[in-house]
Amino acid sequence: MITSLTNQATRDLVKAWVRAWDEIESEFTAAVDQLLAVGAGEWPTRSQVLRASRAQHALDVALDRLEGLSDMAGVLVVKDAGEAVGAAADFQSRIIASQLPPGPGSRADLAASFDRVNEDAIDAIVERTTEHIESTRRPLARTAQEAMQRELIRGVSVGTNPRVAARAMVRRVEGAFNGGLNRALVLARTEIVDAHRSGAAAAHWANADVLSGWQWICALDKRTCASCWSKHGNEYPLEMPGPDDHQQGRCARMPVTKPWSELGFDIPEPPSVVPDAQQTFARLSKADQLAVMGPVRLHALNTGAIGWDDLSMLRHTYGWRSSWAPRPVRQIRRQLLNPVR
Repeated sequence: MITSLTNQATRDLVKAWVRAWDEIESEFTAAVDQLLAVGAGEWPTRSQVLRASRAQHALDVALDRLEGLSDMAGVLVVKDAGEAVGAAADFQSRIIASQLPPGPGSRADLAASFDRVNEDAIDAIVERTTEHIESTRRPLARTAQEAMQRELIRGVSVGTNPRVAARAMVRRVEGAFNGGLNRALVLARTEIVDAHRSGAAAAHWANADVLSGWQWICALDKRTCASCWSKHGNEYPLEMPGPDDHQQGRCARMPVTKPWSELGFDIPEPPSVVPDAQQTFARLSKADQLAVMGPVRLHALNTGAIGWDDLSMLRHTYGWRSSWAPRPVRQIRRQLLNPVR
């Protein structure tokens, strides 16, 4: 469900940005034509660019479209984040039920017996998420417009073919315009998944009497970063938030029930079905291992210069929560050059 939400949000945002650029591309083509004429073979100065009427009009049109796109992105992400919170809270009871011994009735009957998350708690999560989304998206339009203006001021080498120069400039301005799309996509993917985690955490607290904590779960594939591979399977107490992985991370928190003996079941407990990350990684092809780790990390790991836990480090980002991300390659290179004795 969370994957379908984020994928749909991605499709909707991309379509909206493409339509908006199609509407304003001719404005920037005309603006660049005027700037080429003003320069008479040389690219205009900064002041000339800022005074050029067509360039200013194109930037104003772009800002208007970007503000509309920013508003649309905010509404879209808030709606999907709200759905993610509720869906996560409902789904956790089924995950908890799957970890308990079978008894009379179905798993669905058992899941229905667990405590549901209070509606006020869900509303509070949605409100906090909404506030963060709104504060994050506000500078999106202005930042993208400023990047487009910088591209116009930076200019091009006109050379002997001004038409080629004009097309190159418009492509660069389009790239700056799409910088707003990139930021919107990061916002959408990150906030929707974080809202889903918050809903899951609320469900875990509602059933704390049968849970010992939660487990960090990631997709053990070549799209998953080294940090998340190293965190997979780690267990944490319920009061610890998370998983606090990097922006656009796909990791989830899975409830872990108390031992069956503590819950009053006098029967053998089966082993966990959660795959071991290191064993799974060892079975990957060399190409997939390189895709996950990169050559430096993989060499350091294989030679014992670093351990599995050294792959991840806590990163602090202004305006966003702290997150676990891959340890920079430069640090691992230093470890290779100066191993701890």
